[in-house]
Amino acid sequence: MSVGLRKILRSREFSLFLVLVVLCIVIQSRNPQFLTATVIDSILRNYSYTILMATGMLMVLLVGGIDISVGSTLALSGMTSALLMRHGVIESAFLAYMVSLGVGILCGLMVGLVITKGKVLPIIASLGFMYVFRGMTFFISGGQWVGMQHLLPEFRAFSQGAALGISNLLWITIVVYILVFIMLGWTRTGRQIYAVGSNPEAAMVSGIRSDNIKLFVYAFNGALAGISGAMFVGFYASAQNNSAMGLELDIIAACVIGGVSLKGGQGTIPGVLLGALMIAVINRSLSLTGIDPFWQQALKGAVILIAVTTNILVQRRATRLSLARREI
Repeated sequence: MSVGLRKILRSREFSLFLVLVVLCIVIQSRNPQFLTATVIDSILRNYSYTILMATGMLMVLLVGGIDISVGSTLALSGMTSALLMRHGVIESAFLAYMVSLGVGILCGLMVGLVITKGKVLPIIASLGFMYVFRGMTFFISGGQWVGMQHLLPEFRAFSQGAALGISNLLWITIVVYILVFIMLGWTRTGRQIYAVGSNPEAAMVSGIRSDNIKLFVYAFNGALAGISGAMFVGFYASAQNNSAMGLELDIIAACVIGGVSLKGGQGTIPGVLLGALMIAVINRSLSLTGIDPFWQQALKGAVILIAVTTNILVQRRATRLSLARREI
């Protein structure tokens, strides 16, 4: 067995992949329709924005931060674009996405500035902005929804369409994952992000401007939430004030399942992708297996705990075996 293959088999990502496979097999045994092309396509379409936003949360967690305002950022950015379309200000799908992107970046920068310049704890700052952004969503909309008839047909067509048999929204997610994978693995900025989260003092001594790096990751996280806002509104053909409430918990859970440390400095794109896919599979399967809705949230939490625990135990065992072989 080659060294590269042995390293892959002992990785946390591979053990998580096995857990995901076992989970899919168990669900398939409960519902034979689960592992079909139609259901798989539905999962990827409906949870593309969740999978996308997990990459932004990864970068925030890597620098030792956290952002629980992303669900509200999604709602505010999506509502802003929808309202501008309703009033005839925006007349192209591209501009609608750019407006959502801009709103998301502004939201991320505000959170990052309060954290870096105000020295407020990330959990407190993002908690406050979670309510601020949600309140702004209700304020600018007057508490009303924006319906399908007010959205540009080309905007809805792009968000609900596909290219080469793959959803356009999934194409956006794929491109972002590739770009972030390259940035974290092969660029100076990526190395600095890991350094800031791993050892802030050493990063400062080495000349890394930690505050600038943190501002960048929060703005990037906000940008992905903004794009996701347009994706959400276009796909579901409506903008609602309560959109994505609680979504931040799923995104953080996806990162934790994927092996991202809440203390910073540890986490990979493949791991986050697998974690996000597991969250998507869990959410979709609960509605397919005929489980009582009152038990679905409890079961979801239990499955997440089992997945994380199993992954950690498998990885610890692989590490012990590796150390034992080295001693021999």
